[in-house]
Amino acid sequence: MNSQNKLMDMLTGYAAAHQHPFNIFVHLLGIPTIMLGALIPLTWVSVQAGDVTFSLAHVLVVAFFLFYLTLDRIFAVVFLVAALLLTALAARIGDLPLATSGSIAAAAFFGGYALQFVGHAVEKSMPVLVKHPIQANLAAPFFTVVEVFKLLGLRRALFDAVQTEIASRRAAAGAGTSE
Repeated sequence: MNSQNKLMDMLTGYAAAHQHPFNIFVHLLGIPTIMLGALIPLTWVSVQAGDVTFSLAHVLVVAFFLFYLTLDRIFAVVFLVAALLLTALAARIGDLPLATSGSIAAAAFFGGYALQFVGHAVEKSMPVLVKHPIQANLAAPFFTVVEVFKLLGLRRALFDAVQTEIASRRAAAGAGTSE
């Protein structure tokens, strides 16, 4: 499967379960919040190289970036910039006393997931996290970037194609159940 087909397949699958504006809104808040909660403890493990500090949070962000490059370069670069800013915030929080930074990390992580479940309850759709937890956690930050592009009206042709594909899949599924 080439990268354009892989991108379209992922976007269509994700967008089909994320149509309600409230669900999209809470995902735009919840996913970066979950990321922050995960990145904070990863900043506790770091290496100093000259004047630069690298942490496990940086390793994770770069790994996600490299995977996202296989899907779409523009989305991947925007993710990298946003994720590095989030990593900087996580490092600042991670420098706080352990009880404080650990509490913030836990509240962000679990609070972000709670938002996701509330959004899906409103949408009346099953979160991908329940069926495919690894895929959901790997793809969610990418889709947050995608949603921002959509909200800004950027790459409209891509999003029109995604909606057309969703409608086509739903029509095919409906035709299959009526026989």
